[in-house]
Amino acid sequence: MKTLIVVRHAKSSWNEPGTNDLQRPLNKRGKKDAPEMAKRLRKRGFKIDLFLCSPAQRAFATASYFADEYNAGKKSIAVEEKLYNALPDSFYEVLSTLSDEYKTVALFSHNPGITDFVNTLTQVRVDDMPTCAMYAVTADTNKWISFEDAPRLFLFFDYPKNMAGS
Repeated sequence: MKTLIVVRHAKSSWNEPGTNDLQRPLNKRGKKDAPEMAKRLRKRGFKIDLFLCSPAQRAFATASYFADEYNAGKKSIAVEEKLYNALPDSFYEVLSTLSDEYKTVALFSHNPGITDFVNTLTQVRVDDMPTCAMYAVTADTNKWISFEDAPRLFLFFDYPKNMAGS
């Protein structure tokens, strides 16, 4: 079995006009939500083998909060260029290249692609992946290259304003 936890980056700042999109940092709410969502994930009992994120600063910062919660540190985060402005096919392509040693992967990326991607995973649909939302599935396979075609089971969907998730 493979487990995938898809996380949209936390709320980012638009306070500095002219900032390159890749360089936008998290805002105050993002810095509050990311550690809270990381705690919620850890409480669910998942052991994360790989933190995989887009090269955007806001995605890396979000992944860093999760890695810190798991005492893994920033060095445990793999940056993948293809996760920036990714379409669903790009997500599957990235996953297919992962080492099979990873059982559970947390993947950090952006809208609109991340919402489109999670809506291909199971019959459970979401209208929008809010900032710092998590959508998790398991796949009945031992190989990431088979993830796209493997039967998948929805595990949970959670987001910062979901009081039931805390």
